[in-house]
Amino acid sequence: MRAAYIYEAVRTPRGRARPDGGLHDLLPHELLKCLYSALEDRVGLDPAGVGEVILGCVTQHGEQAGNIAKTSTLYAGWPGSVGGLTVNRFCSSGIDAISIAALKIAAGQERAVVAGGIEMMSRVPMLADEATAFVDPEFAARCRMLMMGSGADLIATLCGVSREQADAVALLSQQRADHARREGYFASIIPVENRVRGITVAQDECIRANTTPESLAGLPAAFAAIGSKGVDAMQLAAHAGLTRINHIHTAGNSPAMADAAALLLLGDEKLGEELGIKPRARIVDAATASDDPLQVLSGCVAATRKLMQRQQLSSADLDLFELHEAFAATVVKCQQDLDIPQDKLNVNGGVIALGHPMGATGAIMAGTLLDELERRGQRRGIVAASGAAGAGSALLIERL
Repeated sequence: MRAAYIYEAVRTPRGRARPDGGLHDLLPHELLKCLYSALEDRVGLDPAGVGEVILGCVTQHGEQAGNIAKTSTLYAGWPGSVGGLTVNRFCSSGIDAISIAALKIAAGQERAVVAGGIEMMSRVPMLADEATAFVDPEFAARCRMLMMGSGADLIATLCGVSREQADAVALLSQQRADHARREGYFASIIPVENRVRGITVAQDECIRANTTPESLAGLPAAFAAIGSKGVDAMQLAAHAGLTRINHIHTAGNSPAMADAAALLLLGDEKLGEELGIKPRARIVDAATASDDPLQVLSGCVAATRKLMQRQQLSSADLDLFELHEAFAATVVKCQQDLDIPQDKLNVNGGVIALGHPMGATGAIMAGTLLDELERRGQRRGIVAASGAAGAGSALLIERL
């Protein structure tokens, strides 16, 4: 098997997923076109040499339907010979796109693959595809498919996470993200021109730098109402030791919805020779896992644990972890179950502060991890994300 290398990572800023967000006026294809051009400019990439583009996208509906991985390359003017594959493993889709690309390279099927993700949540809202598993209560109950916030509250209850702990996670995420933005740590960002409004979006928009413990404490529980409509009863019936679900998650300690895209250029060793550049990192291993569907978001822990056990690694052997802040309680669970110290986990903030453009999040986090390993002169890190129904995916990256 050949080694699969990361040669470059680029992303757009995360725009607020609202009509007044800086990226809202752009088609998802336009957002991706900016990044395809950036890869060409940064490494001298000839699109004709790319075998395939693989993108994560969760809500494949409307503008994001019709295999956006393929149609976006055609929109960008890339040759018709470039293949396209769009994947959906819920919010870990961007990581799976990278993993599939690495497998294709390792197997010798492709010399160069572009992998990443796209989600324009202001234009194609979450659940716009009206998937039966989420909109039909009877069907959802049969499949044990719950909304993400309900799973987060169950995790908080099982792990004994208090509202104060959850708010502390959110506050730290905001503080770290604000610091990283001010210091220019997000080196993968490509500024995006919005010609409709005559602006250029160059920084992440979702960070709330003025967040305080008091502002977080004043927010109401977001998922108590849905819990009272049968969700709590379903969760309690499956966990005999519980008597009530603690609804601790609010808009402040939950992920912010966002618009964004991200791309990574992966290739074999010969690709670097052809481009005259050295790879930035190597994909060492990847893992997927599925955990309890009623917890919804615990797959990140399961996939990370599976990867660490297979590689015989402890948290002490790794320099950094970039793990999906799929609601604050999951961050606490990651630390508890995987023994991750605070100074190694999401050191530049996470999606609670930065925003969660679902299909793009995993690829954005991979680039953020690589940038930070390089900035610190460190070597190894894991990026992992949770998806709905207990799904999770993880990648082990080694900087070169």
